[in-house]
Amino acid sequence: MTIHTKGTGTTWVGRSIRRLEDPALVTGRGRFTADMPATHWVRFVRSSVAAGTIENITAPEGAGIVTAKDLAKLKPIRPMLSKFNYVAVGQPILADGVVRFTGESIAAVYAPSKDQAEDIADQVEVAISEGAPLIDAMDALAEDAPLVHADTKHNVIVEGRIATPGFEDVWKTAHKVLHVEARSHRQNATPMEARAGHASYDGSTGRVTLTCTTQMPHLTRTAVCDILGIPESDLRVIAPDVGGGFGQKMSLAPEYVLLVWLARKLRSSVAWTEDRRENLIASFHSRDQHVQLEGAFDKSGKLLALRGDIVANIGAYSCFPTTCGVEPLMALAELPGPYDVRAYDCRSRGVMTNTCPMAPYRGVSRPVITFVLERLMDKAAAAFDIEPTELRRRNLIDKFPYTSATGLVFDDGSYKETMEMAIKAIDLDAFRKRQKIARDAGRYLGIGFATFSERTGYGSPAFAARGMEITPGFETVYLTIDPSGFVEARIGSSPHGQGLRTSLAQIIADEIGIDPEFIKVVHGDTDRSPYGWGTFASRSLVLSGGASLLAAQKIRAKLLKMASHFLEAAPEDITLQSGSAHVIGTDRSVTIASMARAAYHQTHIFKGEIEPGLTETGTYDPSGTFSNACHVAIVEVDIETGRVEMEKFLVAEDAGLIINPMIADGQVHGGVAQGIGNALLEEIIYDETGNILTSTLADFLLPTTHEIPEIELHHVETLTGNSITKAKGLGEGGAIGAPAAVISAINDALSSFGISIDEMPATPQRIRAALRNSGKLPDTLPSTGRLS
Repeated sequence: MTIHTKGTGTTWVGRSIRRLEDPALVTGRGRFTADMPATHWVRFVRSSVAAGTIENITAPEGAGIVTAKDLAKLKPIRPMLSKFNYVAVGQPILADGVVRFTGESIAAVYAPSKDQAEDIADQVEVAISEGAPLIDAMDALAEDAPLVHADTKHNVIVEGRIATPGFEDVWKTAHKVLHVEARSHRQNATPMEARAGHASYDGSTGRVTLTCTTQMPHLTRTAVCDILGIPESDLRVIAPDVGGGFGQKMSLAPEYVLLVWLARKLRSSVAWTEDRRENLIASFHSRDQHVQLEGAFDKSGKLLALRGDIVANIGAYSCFPTTCGVEPLMALAELPGPYDVRAYDCRSRGVMTNTCPMAPYRGVSRPVITFVLERLMDKAAAAFDIEPTELRRRNLIDKFPYTSATGLVFDDGSYKETMEMAIKAIDLDAFRKRQKIARDAGRYLGIGFATFSERTGYGSPAFAARGMEITPGFETVYLTIDPSGFVEARIGSSPHGQGLRTSLAQIIADEIGIDPEFIKVVHGDTDRSPYGWGTFASRSLVLSGGASLLAAQKIRAKLLKMASHFLEAAPEDITLQSGSAHVIGTDRSVTIASMARAAYHQTHIFKGEIEPGLTETGTYDPSGTFSNACHVAIVEVDIETGRVEMEKFLVAEDAGLIINPMIADGQVHGGVAQGIGNALLEEIIYDETGNILTSTLADFLLPTTHEIPEIELHHVETLTGNSITKAKGLGEGGAIGAPAAVISAINDALSSFGISIDEMPATPQRIRAALRNSGKLPDTLPSTGRLS
């Protein structure tokens, strides 16, 4: 392991340069889908019930309206898996005879303006014969439960099982067995920009350009064309500036298929912008899981075996392309987390219900399994009467490479080191003394630790193991120096706020000796970018960065060969820096711009020894790497109201080589903020009829600056051989560890009451209910003031 504090000694990598993306955004010159003019505006008529049969649809006379019967020739959205007892179900673009969740699109109306389209949509009457909806996955598992899809045998759509050899023999040797029954309630990613799409027909070519808020432009094009039965050359997909995605904009939205179909039908332009209510009820949800976990420990507190049962509510349909298996199967494979446990037995199921479909959301199942696993560790620490950090110290992985009980290979990491760094930075001993003094005064402070691993930057080898019909993976970069000496990198990844343009420019700049400001990164346009898989799974910097480095190395080699010709020196005696090639130890140099000009306009001088132009390709498809971190939360709980006040949040993070510390810190800050919201506030609530009660931001509560404390960050840089840039992904880590740390802190604060909060979010209502049920509330509650 190598610990760095100031980059790597190179020119640009390791420096906190300002983001190249920001000037246009902060001056209002960003390009967003919703800003585009259109001839026709679309509004969707959505189901007001969770389950039922459509009997009739009545629209105002002369209204422009599309229903399922108009789309009869279109294929349904049907993502596929070849493993894990997967049951393929199709999702129609518009509900075809049956509605399966509140908010499902039944019809689309179009009109010359947004207001007119909304007025017409309000006048469309839909008669539905209501059925009995299934809302909770546990109810859907019952033998007599109605079927969400009539053509399936049951509501379990995917199921995985892992049992290591000799598990029961190991289990019998346990000194103590601890149990956690946890619940992660349903959440919504709630990006600042909701979904939007704009489809424009070009009469001269017959092509359609779909501009939309997607994280995967190329796969969106492939999917839409497959469904419509048209060549991919007839569709261009553009993802302009995207105001956050977090996974919700990764999956194919059926609304986009409708827009492209309608633009072709009308031979015009059509647009749709989702409002916040639509986003909360009909845009992909996440995190809805029931988890039962048992841990077998020996006399020293060493974890011997884990037994788990995971039930994931995947909603009414399976999301494309990852399928609904992404949550339950990731939980199955990664549940043991950063702990050294060799015996493992777990079943994980994805269950259909009459609720909004689920899709990946920042962290993808790991916020839930980390929360459950860390609750187990805290309970074990209490049972052994030791500090929670000591229990973790005895169980964290510390030898690498490490092969987990599920077959995952962990590369070099710093699981114990980051925890020790966090313990020292937070001054655990001093906190325990302060906690005791506060408790004697009737104030309830708590500290929570969460240690976790984050699988990042993996390519097709990892995805192939899931048995997906579509196996994501590689990323490709086309790197060009044009005749003016400026650099353009065209990438398949499609960032939406992560600062990727700047980080890639820093990697390229170091390799070819050109300042980042002269490097333009082009993305999110299927006509301009190489086929790629977009942005998700903390992969963009690792894969696009690796592809950029490989392409830049080829450009560098060609520049050195050209410089050798101009400077009459051996390539190994030449260095590239500050936009020029220099002969080491002399004053002889030639600018890269002049060599670029020659590469296009004076090719004859190289006498056929150097090919014309300066364009190279890099493709990278790694097996993946693991980041890791330790999160620490300090809270105060008001036992009278159940209110939780965040005092401090600390992160000790290891994501390999840090390309741009400012951007890395921003990614962690954003993830932690989302994780705190997941832990304390955010919950999509259905009533028993399947109606969503949290359809506005007055009910679905997001964290504000008031709820987010100052976040203290510490970085370790473990340089791995599993990433050619030595960087690991960290985009999801903040959201993975924060919920577990916050809820552990709440439980620590309330430990004297003998209760355990094992639900996420830990709302004031749940905290107060647990306190009341404890029977240990004092008769007279002291007043509580703000933390000092």
